[in-house]
Amino acid sequence: MTWLQALALAIVEGITEFLPVSSTGHMIIASAMMGIQHSPFTRVFEVSIQSGAILSVVVLYFRRFLQSWSFYARLFVAFLPTAILGLLLKRHIDTLLESVEVVAIMLLLGGVLLLFVDRWFERTNSSGATEPTYLQGAFIGLVQAVSMIPGVSRSAASIVGGMSQGLTRKAAAEFSFFLAVPTMAAATAKSLYDDRHLLEADQIGLLLFGSAVAFVVAMLAIRGFVGFLTRHGFVLFGWYRIVVGTVLLVLLYGLGWDLSVS
Repeated sequence: MTWLQALALAIVEGITEFLPVSSTGHMIIASAMMGIQHSPFTRVFEVSIQSGAILSVVVLYFRRFLQSWSFYARLFVAFLPTAILGLLLKRHIDTLLESVEVVAIMLLLGGVLLLFVDRWFERTNSSGATEPTYLQGAFIGLVQAVSMIPGVSRSAASIVGGMSQGLTRKAAAEFSFFLAVPTMAAATAKSLYDDRHLLEADQIGLLLFGSAVAFVVAMLAIRGFVGFLTRHGFVLFGWYRIVVGTVLLVLLYGLGWDLSVS
């Protein structure tokens, strides 16, 4: 991976991490388009720069992280399902991360779902709760675990999961951001530990560079997303996913393009 490729992936991550369009899926697509071969380092890189983007949440919402211990307790309860399932299914997840086809299908199916989300939860958007209970947090975490399939989108899964539990769109989005902090921190720590013996000095520089770029870009993107989602909902994101998923399937099966990242 070159520095220019690292820059491109970090920008893609920073823009898409908080959008319901799957940042992992977009990085897989970008890697395939740029001819980046899938390797232990690219896997570590893609996970690590997500933590760079997630750090922007801590900076932008630092006052929320100074709340009572119940705030952290709810996050921990919501984090557990993804942590447990991630450990149990890691080998299968790593296999799926090599498939652009899986990304395309999940983008398409998730896009269709997002077209109807606003209508399903219209009432909660104006009169819903602003904080989940512990049980609701556990359910949101369980739904978030589905996003381990590339193309599903962690933010989409957790936001929709939150709205299904009676949270407003804004509250569901913000809880999704907060939940991303322990989720991605744990994923990064495990990925770095598992492949620590494979990392070279210049690769560590790429990791730090990519994380810094993702952090800055995410800082610029996150505020706009919350405002847009609150005002306009999910429909535009749904159509975007449908278009991208359809184009990928046409490239793969209609034109026979090789988008393999293995």
